[in-house]
Amino acid sequence: MIWNRETRYTSYKAWPKETLPTLRKQVAKSKWRLQHHIQPASGLLNDPNGFSYFNNQWHLSYQVFPYGPVHGLKAWQHLISTDLNHWHDEGLVIQPDSKYDSHGAYTGTALPVGERLFMMYTGNVRDADWQRHSYQIGAWMDKNNQVQKVTPPMISSAPTGYTSSFRDPYLFERDGEYYALIGAQTTAEVGAALLYHSSDLKQWALQGELNLPANLRGYMVECPNLVEINGQPVLIFCPQGLPKTTLDYQNIYPNISLIGQRLDLDQVNFTAAAAPTQLDAGFDVYATEAFNAPDGRALAVSWIGLPEISYPTDAENWAHCLSLVKELTLKDNHLYQNPVAETKKLRATAQPIQAKVIDLPATFETEFTLEADEQVRLKVATTDADHYLLIDLDSQAGTVAIDRSHTGHPFGEKYGQTRTTQVKPHSALKLRLIIDVSVFECYINNGYTTMTGRFFLDDAATQLQLAGNVAAVSGTVWDWRK
Repeated sequence: MIWNRETRYTSYKAWPKETLPTLRKQVAKSKWRLQHHIQPASGLLNDPNGFSYFNNQWHLSYQVFPYGPVHGLKAWQHLISTDLNHWHDEGLVIQPDSKYDSHGAYTGTALPVGERLFMMYTGNVRDADWQRHSYQIGAWMDKNNQVQKVTPPMISSAPTGYTSSFRDPYLFERDGEYYALIGAQTTAEVGAALLYHSSDLKQWALQGELNLPANLRGYMVECPNLVEINGQPVLIFCPQGLPKTTLDYQNIYPNISLIGQRLDLDQVNFTAAAAPTQLDAGFDVYATEAFNAPDGRALAVSWIGLPEISYPTDAENWAHCLSLVKELTLKDNHLYQNPVAETKKLRATAQPIQAKVIDLPATFETEFTLEADEQVRLKVATTDADHYLLIDLDSQAGTVAIDRSHTGHPFGEKYGQTRTTQVKPHSALKLRLIIDVSVFECYINNGYTTMTGRFFLDDAATQLQLAGNVAAVSGTVWDWRK
């Protein structure tokens, strides 16, 4: 397929009927398909959307272009779950089928209101001169998962002083009033987040621009999220073009968190309580979506993929996945992330870490502690000694380094093949590592730091190899139930 403007934005109805079944058969044969992470049946997956709890079910969508591993005409693919582990695919829930989203149904969020779920998303439209127009669109979903879009759009254009790069509304409710935090760009090409207010989800008014620090804006703010944890506001967003003097990151674009002390919605004033940090110190996390669940938890899902980078699965006509569902907690003004408690139900056969080579299935989890002032090296490998994912742990220096340069299928090399994160030195180091065929999620010191990424071996990894003072390691390995 030659991917040009015409093919990327061909109407879904104009594609031959046999295209999707053919693509899905090809994708199903991929050796890199995941067993427990959300992935597209074909084509491209990107931003998670509409994460919510409604009608006694968890709901989650993601942007999808099902016809190829490229950014094209986007829709929302809808999933539901009762346990946050197993997701049932409900098909497309929002399609680019109106004059307000003719060139894509972009990122948005969802909020239960009475007996229905209200969704708000960005409709992308291109005119005859290929100039962008952004519309913030509302839609209602009933208990039968039937969706009705609201017309006209909730917000028909960016306010004066801002460009058409105006997208990703984040819905939330406070004291019976509704708010939408929307990513934006000023006409001076500086990133911004705009707060809108509504009393009825019909009429929306600009409350003001959030007072993001000047050095955290970049040239565009994408995917702003706002959750509350133990009474503190937590801002999660993606500032494109962020100066590396502000935050030392290697990925093309960072996904960051900012812990707040107070948020004044009337004055649109966010008071920070700590310095900004990378949400994930690994390779591929972006566009994280979080919300306050009715059970009291703050939950999040991330896109494991980055824009403007090619991945090995592109050749098989699919790309990217979503992270496991994570719970966000705060301690001493630091954001911790861990897989939700439900994830432990996937654990099957357990074995203690004793040998230097542990044979495993392609999806497994290990949780262990390395004693203080020790070093150990992990390889997630096949029986082919030349190809592996490498993880170096040093509890003396307090570092965790992940190297994916030895996998045999490098990608994104411009942005480096190793990532290193710092934790407390001269202390025991705790690691929780989840491997699902071609993705790793690494949680360090009870979620103090996370490192996430894709890796591609010629065959699925079947061994966990340890080198160094293995006697200083104590822990367990589990294979996961399919």
